[in-house]
Amino acid sequence: MLPKKLHKKLEERKANNAFRLLGIPSDMVDFSSNDYLGFSKSKSIFENTKAFLDSTNFNVNGATGSRLLSGNHKLYEKLEDTLCNFHNSETALVYNSGYDANLGFFSAVPQRGDIICYDEYSHASIRDGIQLSNAKAYKFKHNDLEDLNMMLKRVQHDSSDLYIVTESVFSMDGDSPNMEALLELSKKHDAHLVVDEAHAVGVFHQGLVNIPVFARIITFGKALGCHGAAILGSQDLKNYLVNFSRALIYTTALPPHSVATITMSYKELQTNTEAQEKLQSNIEFFQSELKRLRLQSKFVASHSAIHCCIISGNESVKNIAHQLQNKRFDVKPILSPTVPSGKERLRFCLHSYNSEQDITQVLELLATFAL
Repeated sequence: MLPKKLHKKLEERKANNAFRLLGIPSDMVDFSSNDYLGFSKSKSIFENTKAFLDSTNFNVNGATGSRLLSGNHKLYEKLEDTLCNFHNSETALVYNSGYDANLGFFSAVPQRGDIICYDEYSHASIRDGIQLSNAKAYKFKHNDLEDLNMMLKRVQHDSSDLYIVTESVFSMDGDSPNMEALLELSKKHDAHLVVDEAHAVGVFHQGLVNIPVFARIITFGKALGCHGAAILGSQDLKNYLVNFSRALIYTTALPPHSVATITMSYKELQTNTEAQEKLQSNIEFFQSELKRLRLQSKFVASHSAIHCCIISGNESVKNIAHQLQNKRFDVKPILSPTVPSGKERLRFCLHSYNSEQDITQVLELLATFAL
């Protein structure tokens, strides 16, 4: 029997039209997944992964333990070297997921007495990691560097290390901060800049390679089409995480096949630019169709693969999403409390395999339903 307090919380979700259910894959036109380049369905990556495993004579199913025990198999070194070279980083440390990486970083690195200033739209995994930290944390207004600067002046102490946390592409808006200005601000206040690049890597190819930041969190479950994550940074940071990051230390490592798949996905990213070029073309076409259909005012400004149409109210946004889905376009509603009440939205994720005809049709339908 579920405890009464938990049952009450479920009933409140239902009453607020925010009750979640696990869905199943569909044959609708995909405007909802994070598979921006179509790599999750790539036959060449699949076949190259098998050939790579055969060539290394490493045909086992599991890692057998954590990376500090028996799980740090030889494919990890190959992958982390690939990541360093591709992302122009001194070191890379692979984690089992983006959630694990953010949890492992923020729960271990900022110390008691330190200060974390994070964008108010930071991902749940960042906020959950911060909650496990002993540092003090303050959220600044989304992409508002003036607000951040005032906050840093207010909270900075000589005995505290400062951490500024942002994302290069925000998952619920698709927008980006001014990274150059943010870097200058972090230098001014002698702060450590930490950037989550989950929705940027692959979409903007290498991500932040020319901006020196304290740590970058990259994930492989979006444009790379597989699973896992990594933290990029200095050798000292990697050494510290290996010794103190509980999300790394106390979990079974990724199996060899997963690590090999990531390695082959990076090979595909470097050798096959067609998917990336088509994705950028689709992003530009989507923006031109918004302008033609006079929908721009309803969308958050974005140059990424994520485009969000603000439709206030869970019931309203779910209703329009259902109408689009009935026309076989898989567009998902994002409901409160995932986003603030009144900021509910339809989230359009663009892919290299979307056709211009599909983009035009779904936006023309949206114009009919939402205007």
